[in-house]
Amino acid sequence: MGITPTPTGIRAPEKEIHGLVNAADLMTTVKQHPDFDQAGMVLCHNGVVRATSRDGRRVSGLRVNVDQQRLTAILEAARQRPGIVDVRVDIAADRDLTVGDDVMVLVVAGDVRENVIAVLEETLNAIKTTVTSKTEFFIASE
Repeated sequence: MGITPTPTGIRAPEKEIHGLVNAADLMTTVKQHPDFDQAGMVLCHNGVVRATSRDGRRVSGLRVNVDQQRLTAILEAARQRPGIVDVRVDIAADRDLTVGDDVMVLVVAGDVRENVIAVLEETLNAIKTTVTSKTEFFIASE
């Protein structure tokens, strides 16, 4: 599990999933990192529940399940990449979400865009393919 910088220093490891997704809070946490002065870029992915599935069916919502151990390992690896200052994620796990709700916010801070963009893309893809699984709730056809 990651350590979370606070304005007064570092506190003990915390669970990576909070359940209430908030991009502003993650940005604040990243900006409090003791090495944030090394960052030249911060990228944020904000995934939301869309009204249609990938196959075009109408969706009323979804539920996301998370493999916490895999998530922790992926985040720790991402934080070790060259030029990366911090990587944070918040996932609305284990609760029913409706269209328009935030599902996941992923924030990556680092030195230059090449490093930050690559880590955001790779981390996002790893989370989506190996950490999360979702159950979509479909609207019955009329």
